[in-house]
Amino acid sequence: MSQNSSLYKKCRTYNKGFYRATQEKRNDLPWSRSKMLDGHLLLGWLSFTVIVYLFNLPGPTTAYFGLTGNEPLSILPLSSQPEESVGRAHYKLCDRLKLEKKQRRMCRRDPGVAETLMEAISMSTQECQYQFRFERWNCTLEGRYRANILKRGFKETAFLYAVSSAGLTHAMAKACSAGRMERCTCDEAPDLENRKAWQWGGCGDNLKYSNKFVKDFLGKRSNKDLRARVDMHNTNVGMKVIKAGVETTCKCHGVSGSCTVQTCWRQLSPFHEIGKQLKQRYETSLKVGSSTNEATGEGEISQSRPQQPPPGPSNDPIPRTMDLLHIDDSPSFCVPSKFSPGTSARKCYKDKNCNVICCDRGHNTQSRVVTRPCQCQVRWCCYVECKQCTQKEEVYTCKG
Repeated sequence: MSQNSSLYKKCRTYNKGFYRATQEKRNDLPWSRSKMLDGHLLLGWLSFTVIVYLFNLPGPTTAYFGLTGNEPLSILPLSSQPEESVGRAHYKLCDRLKLEKKQRRMCRRDPGVAETLMEAISMSTQECQYQFRFERWNCTLEGRYRANILKRGFKETAFLYAVSSAGLTHAMAKACSAGRMERCTCDEAPDLENRKAWQWGGCGDNLKYSNKFVKDFLGKRSNKDLRARVDMHNTNVGMKVIKAGVETTCKCHGVSGSCTVQTCWRQLSPFHEIGKQLKQRYETSLKVGSSTNEATGEGEISQSRPQQPPPGPSNDPIPRTMDLLHIDDSPSFCVPSKFSPGTSARKCYKDKNCNVICCDRGHNTQSRVVTRPCQCQVRWCCYVECKQCTQKEEVYTCKG
């Protein structure tokens, strides 16, 4: 039984006893005194109700957005209707995203935001599942699994916060440069070296506006709770990885390509590259102090990287680093639990990862016949001609 429920029962028992005692006294008191007692009794019950409500409020680690929020991971796109009949159709999409009050207001004020938010969710989901496709935890986000992982401070939780903020930052910057937003356009000229020899051109990804929007959209949570601070740190890591991946692309102009003038613009790295970097930071995630270090009740606990060296003079458990941070050791994800469906029947690759994914339970081998295009050739002018080849292949799946 949880501490909150125990407190609730104790308070309730105490209040029942107090109520019976005051009722017996009330019968022996004058009318005015009994009314005063009724007022005190009402105040006591109100105080009790407020205490129970406060104890049951969600902590400061309430999820932000995307893979860490309440938003559904599959949102139907906006219907393609004539612009005059669409009106405020994006309002409905903002409502379906199940945003907080401030986020819904920001979503509604620019028609391009709703589609960008939807794109960010889709992009983050696909990248998470791609990066973990060969792992025991393959970014299973359906139903209760995502909610239960977000309640704990696992390495997987850290990745979800980072990839969510990175996806939103990337999608918003690209939406500005693509002209899908009303409140932002292409990136304006930054402080480039040798401005006389450079001419700003092209259409750069507007990271400046994107960072400002994302920070405002995600809001600022309490920094008193360790878990909240860890979540905020991992969120910032996602945004910083996007910023570190900005490249300046230039195109030469001049007689015979002499490059006397260059047209330059800034571009973000492809999101697959961002996902790869975040996966590397997941692998080297640092563990910070916590009163709870085990995923209780979920079988064996996997090994994690040793805890980082003791903090400096400020005694701050949150180090200044671009690494992801976690609090709790991850479960093994081998067997079905509230965090994942386990690895039974998962496809694996023999001599590569079957032992790891199958948790040394062994694997089944099945043979099947598949037909694929083969011997493809380019025909003049503009099409590719292929034959259909049939071959036998073996599929390996984990035993239960």
